[in-house]
Amino acid sequence: MAFPLMTVSMWQSGIISSTGSDASFLWIALAVGILGLLAALFFARSVLAFESGTEDMQRISNAIRQGAEAFMKRQYSTIAMIAVGLAIVLYIGYRLSPFTAPYANKVVISFLIGALCSALSGQTGMFVSIRANIRTAAAARTSLSSALKIALRGGAVTGLIVVALSLLGVGALFLAFGGLRHPQQTPFELVGFGFGASLVALFAQLGGGIYTKAADVGADLVGKVEAGIPEDDPRNPAVIADLVGDNVGDCAGRGADIFESTAAENVGAMILGAALFPVFGLKGILFPLVVQAINIIASILGVSVVHSREDEDPMHALNRGYYVTSFAALVGFAAAVYFMLGARWWLLGCGVCGIITSFLFVRITEYYTETRFRPVQSIAKASLTGPATNIISGLAVGMETPAVPVIVISAALLLSYYFGTLGLADVSTISDYSKGIYGTAIATMGMLSSAAYILAMDTFGPITDNAGGIIEMSNQPDSVRAKTDKLDAAGNTTKALTKGYAIGSASLAAFLLFSAYLEAIHDIVSQRMAAAGEVLSHSWSFSNVNLASVPVFVGALLGAMLTYLFSSMAIKAVGRAAQTVIQDVHEQFRDNPGIMEGTSLPDYGRCVHIVTGAALKEMILPGILAVAMPLSVGVVFRHFSSAFHLNELADAPRIHGVPINLSGAEAVAALLMVGTISGILLAMLMNNGGGAWDNAKKYIETGAYGGKRSEAHKAAVVGDTVGDPFKDTAGPSLHVLIKLLATVTLVLAPLFV
Repeated sequence: MAFPLMTVSMWQSGIISSTGSDASFLWIALAVGILGLLAALFFARSVLAFESGTEDMQRISNAIRQGAEAFMKRQYSTIAMIAVGLAIVLYIGYRLSPFTAPYANKVVISFLIGALCSALSGQTGMFVSIRANIRTAAAARTSLSSALKIALRGGAVTGLIVVALSLLGVGALFLAFGGLRHPQQTPFELVGFGFGASLVALFAQLGGGIYTKAADVGADLVGKVEAGIPEDDPRNPAVIADLVGDNVGDCAGRGADIFESTAAENVGAMILGAALFPVFGLKGILFPLVVQAINIIASILGVSVVHSREDEDPMHALNRGYYVTSFAALVGFAAAVYFMLGARWWLLGCGVCGIITSFLFVRITEYYTETRFRPVQSIAKASLTGPATNIISGLAVGMETPAVPVIVISAALLLSYYFGTLGLADVSTISDYSKGIYGTAIATMGMLSSAAYILAMDTFGPITDNAGGIIEMSNQPDSVRAKTDKLDAAGNTTKALTKGYAIGSASLAAFLLFSAYLEAIHDIVSQRMAAAGEVLSHSWSFSNVNLASVPVFVGALLGAMLTYLFSSMAIKAVGRAAQTVIQDVHEQFRDNPGIMEGTSLPDYGRCVHIVTGAALKEMILPGILAVAMPLSVGVVFRHFSSAFHLNELADAPRIHGVPINLSGAEAVAALLMVGTISGILLAMLMNNGGGAWDNAKKYIETGAYGGKRSEAHKAAVVGDTVGDPFKDTAGPSLHVLIKLLATVTLVLAPLFV
């Protein structure tokens, strides 16, 4: 680990200093983080104060809650063992080198705290969501508006806890590690926090995604296709496992995903802010934390204003809250630029680019996944001629979906880079590249400035889905089911929108973290040369990676391959776990004929236990692959490039006439860069294609093309089972993989030089 030597020496000589007023921004951010936790507690208490329905409704809700809690306990016990083992390896690796040994304790501590905060964000958010479902169902018996408010406030608990813990974790570590005394050095010591958050997020998303889709696929294929019974029919042994999966996959998994995004963005932007310390001082480093504080306040306002009429589409009310949140975030962003970045309004333009990108990603995802638009309707129409044409049409839609989002991301990066150079045009001591990169970092902050509200909308989805299942299984009147169907339809849309938002934020955050990795390599080289009594030329930078270099080309190939291999492993895991569910349902139908006759209940707990074991077993190998690949590439090329004459960086700095071996660092940069690009495209294909398949099925279930139990419906169910692991397992896990690659390379960067 290293830090900018120039700014450290300037600090020590007194040229640059931090004032007490600058430090006050850190205290403000920490205070707002605590406010976010208090607001989450307020929303949780308001949700839990509502009635919990009839005895039958409570029996079903309790089964969902017990299954979810049992899964989470086993999952996080497994993750904890992996995290502790990796922390030991990380500590030993850092202690072995004299350059990294002084930072071993801080990196490992930040890694463990990042992992712990990520786990807490998923656990505490789900604690409320699995209790909000029954209260949403109970409220739907009398009022659609009350049910909407309960579900969104239940989701807001997750959103606020995730962002508040991310803010408090990074801010408290910055303070504890002496950030107010050595502000340029400390951000580099926080990279372990992002790595810990990424690691837990990957396993949480993988395990939850495998669980939820194995249960969903098993329940749909046996229930809807084979037995011809409705969704959430109490005769289906897998139906409770399916409802449990909505919580562990969409609540806990997505919560860990967004937590990781905000944590990694905070650390990466603070590293880039440290490079601009001569311009902004401490305020440039603390700026990302203040933006997250604005996120919390804006999201509280957005959630508080949401209400709807009984005859209103719930999505209209949710969208109003999103618009209020975005506007409040924009106002707060402008105030932060004025007070912290010297009223450089071009830098506000960078933040606006991020906010607009967020809005566009939500709308693009809506177009590809909503039933009223062409893509979903074309898949539904293709179902008339069978499962094969449904799958062909769905794949075609999925492959189309990355086109417009890529243009949006490209425009956001180019504009924010340009605005960054304009905003810092009067600063001659900083390169245009550093100015532009800081602009892209601010754009990422802008995109994540409404993250808490977006996550509240995402968790709204599984809460309303569970509420609909509880209403169905407790035999409530059709008029009540009609209300929960409206909420469920809105929830399906919000879940799809959040996936689009997550991949968009992952795209910008990954570029930010890639830039932070290049900055880290530059500073490591500076430190190694200083230790040898050499001075690094100011003209040299590690900002250009030569694709014609063999290590770079091979690293790029391996990065692209990783995303496809990882996705394959995740999808096959769903298939294998789903087989265990299908076998159990078949056995229960065969051994207990009274289930289908309605005279006896299936053993829901047995199915939950089976799919839990299968999901946890299947999540380990893909997760280990994601961590091991960048480490292997960097270490192998570092140690063997000389033997194969692969150290081709012609302008590499020299120590006593010998060029520094940067082949490992270059190969990892290529793996990270191309892995990010291929991962973004593949995740868009899977998220939007899977969402389109799902809603094509739901479109037919409204009565189109013969409605439920028609041949078109059966074909659409088959297509949906293909799309399910796309949109809820492999696709969301790729969001996390992209950021995990970036954080792991930041932590392990000293090993590659």
